[in-house]
Parts: sequence; C-alpha cells; structure tokens
Amino acid sequence: MISGVHAVVFSHEAEKVRAFFRDALGFAAVDAGGGWLIFALPPAELGVHPTGDEPSVALYLLCDDLEATITELGAKGVELSDPITEEDWGRLTYLKLPGGAKLGLYQPKHATALGLPI
Repeated sequence: MISGVHAVVFSHEAEKVRAFFRDALGFAAVDAGGGWLIFALPPAELGVHPTGDEPSVALYLLCDDLEATITELGAKGVELSDPITEEDWGRLTYLKLPGGAKLGLYQPKHATALGLPI
C-alpha cells in the first residue's frame, strides 16, 4: 500500500532551495547521501481539479493565518512573488524560491482532509 508522498522541486539553484526549506521554512531533513536533503513535510492532502489547460501538478503549503505566516517568513528573508488574492476556496499568495520558481501558500476557507486516516 501507499506509505507516503514524495514531492520533488526541480531547480537550477537546488542548494539554495534546500537551504530555503531548511532555514526559512524550518523543515527537518535527512541526508540521503552527498548533501541530497530529503525533507519531512507537514500532513498532506491531495486535490484533483479539472483543467482546460495542459495537465500539471502543483505544490501548495497550507497555513492557518496567512498574514502571521507571511510576517514570520518575511523576518527570515522570504519574499512574496505575488500579492494575496481572495479566492472562493481560500486566501492565496506565492513565495519566491531561489532560481525563480514560485511556491503556493494559502489559508483554506474549505474543509481540509488533514488528519484523516488514509
């Protein structure tokens, strides 16, 4: 059976992105060898959405208080790439990752599956 999810961030600045997850987000990690850090993540959930565009996969971090989270991350030098938007399903912004990628951050307005048994 499925025992977990392994998400991957591809970047031209992999070392800097690893430092971002370790230092700015405070995620614990194990070294899988040669400095390849594998990070522990908070509980996760998966949504499946229809699209009229090319199929894709996206990664978003969830938080309970968007402003407080942005303030805490800002004190660690994290910058937003987009302003906060109000969506039907939550309040959304994106964090700048080293190398130019964006990482979604949102405060959901909907029920979440966090904590449910799989």
